[in-house]
Amino acid sequence: MGRIVLVTGVSHDLGGRFARTIAADPQVDRVFGVDMVPPRQDLGEVRFVRADIRNPVIAKVIAGEDVDTVVHTSVVASGRLGGRVSMKEHNVIGTMQLLAACQRAPGLERLVVKSSSEVYGSTGRDPAMFTEEMPAKRLPGPGFAKDVLEVEGYVRGFARRRPDVTVTMLRNAATLSSTARSPLAQYFRLNPVPKVIGFDARLQLLHYDDLVRALHHATLAGVHGTFNVAGDGVLVMSQALRRLGRTVVPVPRFAMSAVGSAARQARLGLADFNADQLAFLTYGRGLDTARMRDVLGFVPSYTTEQAVAQLAAALPPSTLPPPVVAAERLLSGVLGGRDG
Repeated sequence: MGRIVLVTGVSHDLGGRFARTIAADPQVDRVFGVDMVPPRQDLGEVRFVRADIRNPVIAKVIAGEDVDTVVHTSVVASGRLGGRVSMKEHNVIGTMQLLAACQRAPGLERLVVKSSSEVYGSTGRDPAMFTEEMPAKRLPGPGFAKDVLEVEGYVRGFARRRPDVTVTMLRNAATLSSTARSPLAQYFRLNPVPKVIGFDARLQLLHYDDLVRALHHATLAGVHGTFNVAGDGVLVMSQALRRLGRTVVPVPRFAMSAVGSAARQARLGLADFNADQLAFLTYGRGLDTARMRDVLGFVPSYTTEQAVAQLAAALPPSTLPPPVVAAERLLSGVLGGRDG
C-alpha cells in the first residue's frame, strides 16, 4: 500500500505543483490538497479539501482519511493573505493548529515542513556558509522571517512530543526560475535594477523546480532532521545582474525602500522592500549543503549559475537607454514622490 499524503497550501503555485507531482508517483496512493480557497490550477488526481488549517476541523481530515504523511507548504510571505496580521495568523497560528491535529493522529508517520533560509538573516558579520546548527547573527524584525523562526520552534516541539514521527524541515535558499514568481525573480525582472551602492551581495540560489523536487524527495525518503537546500556555487550580485543583461542603478541603502515603492506603483510586479529583503539584497547569504547531500540524499539539478542562466535566456533583450539616463528616470520618480 502506498502513502496517503495531505498537502497544505495547494492554492499557491508551490503547493499545487508539488501536490500534482507527488500524486503521480507510484509510491503514493492518495493525495489530499487543503486550502482556504480553491486553486486556480488543475490539481489532476489530487482531492481538494476546502479547509482552513487554523480550524480544528483539519484534525478530522487527517484522521478520517488515514493520512500518514503531512507536507506543510503554506508558510508563505504573500500579500494575498490580507496584510501582516492575517499573514502571521495564517503562518504561525495555522501551523500550531496543524501540529495539534498531527499530535492527535496516531497513524501519522511523516511530517515535512517547508521552512526557509531566511531564518539565518543577512548581516555583514555572517559566516561564508551557514550550517543548520548556526543561529542568525541578528534576530529578524516582524515579518516572514520571524514567522518562520516561530514555526520552526513549534515543529521542534512537536518532534519531541511525537518521536515516532519522522520530521523533515527544508530551509530553501532564495528561489529562481523563468516560470514561477518569487521576490528575487521579480527583482531581477526590473530593468534598470536598483542595486545597493557599496555592497555586492553573495547569492546562492535554488531553482524553483528543484524546490518541488526536494519536497518530493523528502516526502518519500523519510529522513529526520533540518536541511539547507540550495544549488552549488555562489555568484555576487554584480555578476548575476551582468549575466542577466540588466542595467544597474546604484542606489543608497536608505533609498531602496522608496525605489521598491515606486516600482510597485508603476505596476512592475515588485512590492516595497522590507527590512529582511533589503538586508538580503545588501549582504546575501551562503548555505552549507553537505547534510542535504550526505544525509537527506538530495542533489539539485541546477547550480546557482545555471538557475541565473535559465532566467537570463527567458528575459527579453534590453531596450533601455544608457545607464545614466536610466538612473535619472528611475530615481526621478522616487525623488519626485518625496517632494510631493
